[in-house]
Amino acid sequence: MTQTPPPQDSSKLHRAALSLGALGVVFGDIGTSPLYTFRECLAALPADERAGGIMGVLSLVFWALFIVVTVKYVWCITRADNGGEGGIFALLALSTKGRATTARIGPWVMFVLLGAALLYGDGVITPAVSVLGAVEGLVAINPELHYFVVPLSVVVLLGLFFCQRFGTGTIGKVFGPVMVVWFGTIGVLGAWNIAQYPAVLEALNPLHAVRLLVSIQQRPLGFTHVATMLGAVVLALTGAEALYADLGHFGRRAIALAWYLIGMPGLILCYFGQGAWALAHPGDSTNPFFALVGEGWQRGVLTGLSVAAAIIASQALITGTYSLTRQAIQLGFLPRLSVAHTNARQEGQIYLPLVNILLAVCTIWVTVAFGSSTALASAYGIAVTGTMVVTTVAFFAVVRIRGWGLPRALAVCGFFLVIDLALFLSNLGKIRDGGWLPLVIGGGVLIIMHTWRTGKGEVVRRVYSNEITEEELKTMARSRNVSRVKGSAVFMAGTPRGTPLVLLHHLKANRSLHETVAILSVLTEPVPYVDEAERLQVSEIGAGCWRVVGRYGYMESPDAGALLEAAAARGLPIRPVAATYYFNHEMVVSGGASSMWEWQKRLYGLLSRNARPARDYFQIPPAQIVELGLPIQL
Repeated sequence: MTQTPPPQDSSKLHRAALSLGALGVVFGDIGTSPLYTFRECLAALPADERAGGIMGVLSLVFWALFIVVTVKYVWCITRADNGGEGGIFALLALSTKGRATTARIGPWVMFVLLGAALLYGDGVITPAVSVLGAVEGLVAINPELHYFVVPLSVVVLLGLFFCQRFGTGTIGKVFGPVMVVWFGTIGVLGAWNIAQYPAVLEALNPLHAVRLLVSIQQRPLGFTHVATMLGAVVLALTGAEALYADLGHFGRRAIALAWYLIGMPGLILCYFGQGAWALAHPGDSTNPFFALVGEGWQRGVLTGLSVAAAIIASQALITGTYSLTRQAIQLGFLPRLSVAHTNARQEGQIYLPLVNILLAVCTIWVTVAFGSSTALASAYGIAVTGTMVVTTVAFFAVVRIRGWGLPRALAVCGFFLVIDLALFLSNLGKIRDGGWLPLVIGGGVLIIMHTWRTGKGEVVRRVYSNEITEEELKTMARSRNVSRVKGSAVFMAGTPRGTPLVLLHHLKANRSLHETVAILSVLTEPVPYVDEAERLQVSEIGAGCWRVVGRYGYMESPDAGALLEAAAARGLPIRPVAATYYFNHEMVVSGGASSMWEWQKRLYGLLSRNARPARDYFQIPPAQIVELGLPIQL
C-alpha cells in the first residue's frame, strides 16, 4: 500500500510559518523546563557539595539534552516516520508491517501500547508542572503572593484548554512569536550571567558529570542519591517525546530547524547562566531562574513572560495526545470519538473535544491536589522515561526492518537504551511521592485499549464472519420470495467478505431488496495516508448487488458519501444523495461464552454504548440512515 501525505505548500513562507508554529507548540514544554529543573537539581545535591556539584549538574543537564533530544529524537527517531507521521503508533505500524491492525493483541503490541498509554499520564502532569512553575515566579517577587499561585494556575489552564478548539495552526501563529521572545530572553539573560562567571563553560566537559555521580555514589545510600539526581535531571527533558508525537503537525524539517536555531541555544545559555549565578551566590536559596534578573519590575516582567511561555508549554503534549488518540481510534484500539480538522492545509492538525475535556479536568485536579511544581516534580519522570524506553525498543525493530545491520542497530539503540533505562530506574523511587498517578492513568488507558480491541475482535468473529457467500447472496436476491424495489441501499460491513448481518436481517424482516445493493466496507491501513489511486475497489457481485471497499490511513477520516460518489463514477448505479444506509446497532450484553473476563465484557459494553455513532463517524446524513438492532452476547 503506497502512502501519500496530504498536499503541503512548499513555499519558503509556509516552511517558515511551520517552523514558527513548531517552536510554539512542540518546544513550548521543554522550553520552560529551566523554570524548575536547575532548582530541583540543586536541591538534590548534598548540602556540603553544592558549590562543587553545580558544574556536575550543568554537565549532566547539557549532555542529557544533547544525547536524548538532539541525537536520539531529532537526529534519529524523527526519521522513523510513517508517511510523515510520528508517534508511538507510527512505530507500531512500521514494526509490525500491518499485523497490528489484523492480529490479536500479542506481547509486542501490548509493550508498544504501554508506551502510548504512559504518554496520557505524562500529558496530564506536564501542563500542570509547567504552569505552576511559571506562576510561582510571584513568590520570587513577594513571598506573600503564594496564596494566589494555585488559583491563578487553574485560571491559566482553563483558558488554555478553552483555546484548543481554534486549532493547532491558529494557536501556533500566536504562540510561535511569544516563544521566539521567550527563548531569546532566557538566552540573553543566560549569556549575560555567563559573562559574569565564564568559568562555568568548563561544565561542557562530560567528566564533570561523571565526577559528580561518582562522588554521590560514594556517600552513604549513594544509589538513592544518584537516583534522586538523575530524577531531577529528567525534568530538563519534559516534552522530548512531543518532538516525535507532533511530527505530523509540522514535519521533521520545521521541528529540526526550530530546535537547532532557537530552542537548543536558548536552553543551553539559560541553564549555564543559572549555573553561573549559583556559583556566584552559593548561599542564596532564590530560584536560580528568576534570579537571572534583579529584584523589582524586571523580575515581574520575567514572571509575566514565564506565565505566557508556560501556557504555550502545555500545548506540546496536548496536541500530541490528540494525534495519539486519533491513531488509536483508526487502528481499532479506542472507541470512535469526534475528530475536528482545524487546518485544511495540514491534515495532522486536529481537535478532539472529549479528549480536551478529560485532559482539562485531570490537569486542573492535579494542579489543585499537588499545589506546587516541587510536589509535581516528585511525581514527574516515570511516565516519560517509560515511554522513552518503549520508543527506543520499537525504533530498534523499525530500523532492522528498514535494513540496518544488527551491529549498527545494537550499537545505536543499545546506547540510547542504557541511558533511557538509567533514567527510568532512577525515577522508580518517585512512585510513593506521586509517581503512582501517571502510572494509574496509563494503566487505565491500557486497560481500555486492550478491552476495546479484544471486544471488537470478538464481535467481528461472532457476527461478521458468517458463512453466507456472495453466490448465496445472489441466489437470495433472485428468489421469487424477495421483492425488488426502486432505489439504492448501502449496507455497512465490518469486513470485505461474506454478507453483513444487517442485510440478512433486512431480508428476513422485509422480504425485499432495493434494485441496487452496495455492501460497503471501510478499512484502515497501517499507513497514515492512502494514495487516491488505491482508495477504492468496486466489484459487481451480480443480481444488482455490488461490493465497495474503501481504504483510509490511520490519520484520515472516512467519508462514505465521497466513496460512493467515486464508486458511481466507476459504474456503480447509485445516487449517493438518495441512497439509504443500513447499519447494525450493536447492543452488547455480558454472560456469553466469550473468553473475555466478565468485567471486560461490561466495560466493552459501556464503551460501545458511548462511542461516537458510526453514522457520524462516516459522515452520513442522519435522514439517510436506518439502524437495525443487533443484540450481541459476549
